[in-house]
Amino acid sequence: MSSWKKAAKSNQKVHRERAQPSARQHLGLLEKKKDYKQRARDRNEKEATLKLLRKRALNKNPDEFYHHMINSKIEQGEHHELEQGDDFTKDQIKLMQTQDLKYVTMKRTMESNKIRRLQGQLHMTDVVNETPNNHIFFVEDEQEANEFDLAKRLDTHPQLIGRRSNRPRLSDLEKLQLASVSADDIERINRERGQSYGELMRRIDREKELTVVQKTLEIKRALKQRRALKPKLVAKGTPHQAPQFKFKFERKR
Repeated sequence: MSSWKKAAKSNQKVHRERAQPSARQHLGLLEKKKDYKQRARDRNEKEATLKLLRKRALNKNPDEFYHHMINSKIEQGEHHELEQGDDFTKDQIKLMQTQDLKYVTMKRTMESNKIRRLQGQLHMTDVVNETPNNHIFFVEDEQEANEFDLAKRLDTHPQLIGRRSNRPRLSDLEKLQLASVSADDIERINRERGQSYGELMRRIDREKELTVVQKTLEIKRALKQRRALKPKLVAKGTPHQAPQFKFKFERKR
């Protein structure tokens, strides 16, 4: 039965919308009901907004103040937010003004590789020894706790107790054959190690600055793309952090 109804409807007359008479062609297309509803809805929303603003203006306190008054302005009847600049260092600003994203990415990759190579050479043993740690030993009674000898319990030399790494036992120390090293050589080795640690810290700081510059350039490139709504600034840029924007989700076709 349903198939018969569909077949019957196929022979019905096509009802077309009324067109604009030829004498009124200069007025444009003839407005339909859906066009009128859209126009009326838009007019009602604007009237409701004006009514609300008029009510707020009547109830406004003339002595009222809030900080957004000095952080925004009106230009030619339009409301605009005052854009606050980012707090970057001089080197970061110069790098963003003179170099592009590919150069900054390449330099950051080079610094990361050098940092990884230095960390592999230094092993960071001094940092491990300075890190606080807890080691609990259990004893039978209070007398044993008072007579407790940590060096004897760990079976190592008393001067090596502060080490968390490279702490050999007494039996290993007896078998160890140390080469004769002068005091000048020890001082030179310590000085070179200190210089290596200093270079490592400088490269880590440099890599962090390049990371901020790279992320800032990526955000600026993303802001240049055409969007229906302008992204909202959440946090401005600092020497240790790139500016953060909140983008409205847009469905891709």
